[in-house]
Amino acid sequence: MRDIPFVDAHIHLWDLDRIAYPWLTPPFSDDGPNGSVAAIARTYTIADYRAESAQWNVVGAVHIDAGAEAAAAIDETRWLQETADTDGMPSGIVAFAALDRPDVVDVLAAHARYRNVRGIRHIVNWHADPRRTYTPRDVTRDPAWERGFAALGRHGLSFDLQAYPGQFAGLVPLIARHPETMVIVNHMGMPVDVDAAGKATWRAGMRALAALPNVAVKLSGFGFVRRDWGADDARPYVLEAIDMFGTDRCMVASDFPTDRLFGTFDHTLGALAEVIAPFGDDERRALWGRNADRIYRLGIGL
Repeated sequence: MRDIPFVDAHIHLWDLDRIAYPWLTPPFSDDGPNGSVAAIARTYTIADYRAESAQWNVVGAVHIDAGAEAAAAIDETRWLQETADTDGMPSGIVAFAALDRPDVVDVLAAHARYRNVRGIRHIVNWHADPRRTYTPRDVTRDPAWERGFAALGRHGLSFDLQAYPGQFAGLVPLIARHPETMVIVNHMGMPVDVDAAGKATWRAGMRALAALPNVAVKLSGFGFVRRDWGADDARPYVLEAIDMFGTDRCMVASDFPTDRLFGTFDHTLGALAEVIAPFGDDERRALWGRNADRIYRLGIGL
């Protein structure tokens, strides 16, 4: 797998001297969804990413909104586009916009002016457990958020969905009403509740999303489920996600440097490569890069 062209469908870059990132600013605590992020709270550039991924044949990468302070969202996109113009990566940019903002249409238009912008992410993970939740309420149930989602297609933007399985059933009708908007589920749907009920909720929600042809999923982020994870831990979830979505709507991604909290780059990609090894060569190439190239409209030509 190290020689197969890899398009990393989920990376983050940040320059802490340029833009503020509240979640990367002390004090740090081990109580949040990621645990303490002190280990990655330093500037991370495309050169740093290239160094960590040097043992793999990376031919493209998609930058996903990295949690900059909301007022700096356009500044982050501008910096990322400058980086891409100089370096060639990130190949695509998924920017931040709070879809419930009253001026969201203007924000979407501002992002869409940049050549490499392909989509938007607004993290909406809501969980009844205060140690799990990212937000104080489930914003996806607000009419204002639904109006913001409806505006994505008018700007040719996809949506990266980072939510919890318990929210999926409520999102399915909205996504179905907007087949013009490609939705990419982050981190295998974040199945953080690993008891029988939690797994059943994840499975039902993922199946409902997979029934919609405009939804894809990233095979990534298993450290959110179990911090000391390995291939055997991720395998049941990865294989079931592939079974539900098919090998043409799944994408392998590193989620680096965030996932360095849970292991090295080689550990992360090595484990995912081990899980998909039984698939045929064409299927592995699709999962490893071709799907990300197509779904994010990168134009790499795999």
